[in-house]
Formats: sequence, structure tokens, C-alpha cells
Amino acid sequence: MAAERAAVEIAQLVAEHHAAIYRYAYRLTGSVPDAEDLTQQVFLAAQEKLGQLRCAENARAWLFAMLRNAFGKMCRKPRPKSAGACEVDLDNLPGAVPDDDAIDREQLQGALNELPPSYRMVVMMFYFEDCSYRQIADQLDLPMGTVMSRLARAKAHLRSRLFVPGPVSSRLPQRRIVGKRG
Repeated sequence: MAAERAAVEIAQLVAEHHAAIYRYAYRLTGSVPDAEDLTQQVFLAAQEKLGQLRCAENARAWLFAMLRNAFGKMCRKPRPKSAGACEVDLDNLPGAVPDDDAIDREQLQGALNELPPSYRMVVMMFYFEDCSYRQIADQLDLPMGTVMSRLARAKAHLRSRLFVPGPVSSRLPQRRIVGKRG
């Protein structure tokens, strides 16, 4: 009977939070297969640790924390060469669905992918989870100044990649965003 109760609870978590977890995973990874894998890992871990969830109102934050941990582990592991490195015939891809957003989603994802994972995590927590600087610092165990500088540098990078007119080749050269002290 306890297993049935847990299955109902995990089913409810999946139903309520799957879309948000997947979107966040996609923005972190920039890859559909990686986002799908991370989303699956989160809900598998949630099922195993369901007893640790003390309050249903905290489920979203609990799932996001598991997602960040899984993403961090994924970034630390050596990865095989992705299928995305293969040549793709762009003429045979389906056309994009028109969107009213001011920023092209692919361009946004490309700019996010250029950020180091630690910067991308801060941006995602700030904008997607609506976390404050203090909450991000506490959850990532970083000084608040580090969070603020990473967010400022990441935003500057995103602005330079998303709001510079002209073709991609005429934009500023890519550079790695790191602090002056390493």
C-alpha cells in the first residue's frame, strides 16, 4: 500500500512539474537528448527519495535542486563525442514555427551554450527559478559577490550575442568568460 501511495505521489509530481523541469534542463544543456536524460534522472531520483520531501509546496524547489546536482555531475564526467558534431543537411530540416518573442530561441540557446556551466547555472536560477542573489549563493555554496559577478558577466555576454546587429561573423570574437583571478 505504501508503494501505491508513492506511485500516486510521484505521478502527481511528474504531471505538475515535468514541463518546467524539462525546460530548465534544456536551457542548462542546450540539447534535447541531454535535457531528456536529466529530466528522467531527476524523476527517478525523486521516486527513490520521495520520503525526503517534507512539504508538497517545496516540491518544485526540491526537483530543481536535484536537477542542478545532476547537471553538475554531468558536467564533471568526461563525455563521448556527441551526435551533434556530425554534419547535418540544414536544407532538410523542418522550418521554424513563427514566434512572437523578440529574441530567437535558437540564438538564445546558442548564447547560453557559450557560457561556462557555472555561469549558466546562475543565470538559470536567477531568471527561471526567480531566486535572489542570496538564495543562489546559499544553494550553490558561493559568496554572494561571486554570484553577482557571474550573473553580470553572463548578462553582458548574452547582450553582446543577442543584441548586436549584423551577421554572426561580424560580431565580437568569442571569448571565455572567467574572473580576473581565475
